[in-house]
Amino acid sequence: MKDVTLGFGEALQHCREESQLTEDKMEEFFHFWREDFKFEERALGCAIQCMSRHFDLLTDTHRMHRENTDRFIKSFPNGEVLSQQMVDMIHACEAQYDTEPDHCWRILRVAECFKASCQQRGIAPTMEQLMAELIMEAAER
Repeated sequence: MKDVTLGFGEALQHCREESQLTEDKMEEFFHFWREDFKFEERALGCAIQCMSRHFDLLTDTHRMHRENTDRFIKSFPNGEVLSQQMVDMIHACEAQYDTEPDHCWRILRVAECFKASCQQRGIAPTMEQLMAELIMEAAER
């Protein structure tokens, strides 16, 4: 899961301006998996939407593109194991918030639901895992 998270996060800098995410809010985004992360900023939902579009993970109606999302997840280590479970969780979360007309708010609520589902199933990465990976990547550059 940490590999998928880090891979998805690569689009954040690309999407910062489009989603009007401030530097401070962009910094907060790296704490997505922390228990106390707050899903309160619409701009964060817009950033997630942009990042999803960057990887072609959304349909024209701003819903998850199942095949592309499956392929994206499978492109990472352990993706074969996680893909179906993650796609199903995202789809279930989308169904819960399908009536939200604002795409950024809806995607933010779906992300919050997805995070909670991952934590309940014990597949959410820890902040320690993510930080260790980021440090290792920085050292390789």
